[in-house]
Amino acid sequence: MPVVELEALAGKSRLMALDVGDRTVGLAIGTTALAVASPLETVRRTKFTADAGRLFDLMDENEADGLVIGLPVNMDGSEGRRCQSVRQFADNLLALRDVELAFWDERLSTAAVTRTMIEADLSRRKRAAAVDRLAAAYILQGALDRLRNLSGND
Repeated sequence: MPVVELEALAGKSRLMALDVGDRTVGLAIGTTALAVASPLETVRRTKFTADAGRLFDLMDENEADGLVIGLPVNMDGSEGRRCQSVRQFADNLLALRDVELAFWDERLSTAAVTRTMIEADLSRRKRAAAVDRLAAAYILQGALDRLRNLSGND
């Protein structure tokens, strides 16, 4: 199944979001009403097949039927090496499982989450442990809000 526009995920019951980094993948899950995103887990990347297996296990455990993947677009809207890497990760996932997947512009998501954790006076260690899954929740919340606005359910 190819990558779809976010709007195509509106009929899904539960979405999972990924914040794909070089060393980790942050995960978040949305409620069945597509209203609230919650941080789920941070997967430390090893080999792709093992990483994908863990992601698919979490999708199954949480009954997620769609994926939102944060796309690290540059501030000027262009796509660089990081976007290419994330797109390749998504293509590799789709080669293993037929799942609907959409990208969401994640500009400044990690910065916003980090700023919030600093304001909450979390230690550097606690911030490092939580930032990826919180960034995934931030990404998913933005996508859920967009879907809700499209459907007129404010």
